[in-house]
Amino acid sequence: MSGLRVVPAWRHGQERLYVCLADGRSVAWYDRDASRVHLLGEDHEEDVLDALATFLTGEFTVGPPPVPTPVELARLALHPDDDLAPNRPGEALRISLDRDPPPARRLRADARHRALAAEQAVGDALDALESGGWRVLHSVPLPGGARIHHLLIGPGGLFCVGALAVRRQRVRIADPMVTVGRAAPVPLLRSIRSDAGRASFALTAEVRPVLALTGTGAADPDVGAPPRDVRVLREADLPGLARLGGVLKPADVEALHALARDRRTWLQV
Repeated sequence: MSGLRVVPAWRHGQERLYVCLADGRSVAWYDRDASRVHLLGEDHEEDVLDALATFLTGEFTVGPPPVPTPVELARLALHPDDDLAPNRPGEALRISLDRDPPPARRLRADARHRALAAEQAVGDALDALESGGWRVLHSVPLPGGARIHHLLIGPGGLFCVGALAVRRQRVRIADPMVTVGRAAPVPLLRSIRSDAGRASFALTAEVRPVLALTGTGAADPDVGAPPRDVRVLREADLPGLARLGGVLKPADVEALHALARDRRTWLQV
């Protein structure tokens, strides 16, 4: 067989090398961490190994892929239109800007650009936790036009993370109000609590609210009294969530992630 090509891809924070036919169909993949080549058809073994020759290092095993778990079967049965996993950070804002771009000449920058940058920064920080067994969903839509910026699921539990762009501005928090710079205060903590509560209802599991402050030079917020049940973190503090554990087992993380990525899960909350 000729024309095989090797395509790198990332899955749950781990690199895989897929071996594909000219029409794009996969015939095998190489899992670097497990040092195993998974064959989808034994008749392609010799050609697959030839295609992967420059990538294979040390000892490795060859064989069929493992039997899918119930969680994996549910994910495979999910229609692409209902799968939220491909959503990028700020997906809803990206769509809004594409559909209704700001005027070319404008005195003030469109606030959506700052909000998008904040969600992208938080999303990148959370995506980096996947190598530690965490799973992240971005821009989860809720009925009524609301959405969860980021849903984090991992050993330390479930978190509804809202991103707020602050840059070098002063942030004052008087539960439930949040004031950024000279802007009018908004009941942001109430909104994040509401989103976390709706997520708890949809997933039948406790989801804790987090407010993430993003931007260059973001300082510690001025907090009169610690907000009730809401973590307020700077962007630089988000990696610290990886140290939390003892709440969910890996199988529970995968099961909740499979449930949360299905758009239909959120239709009745």
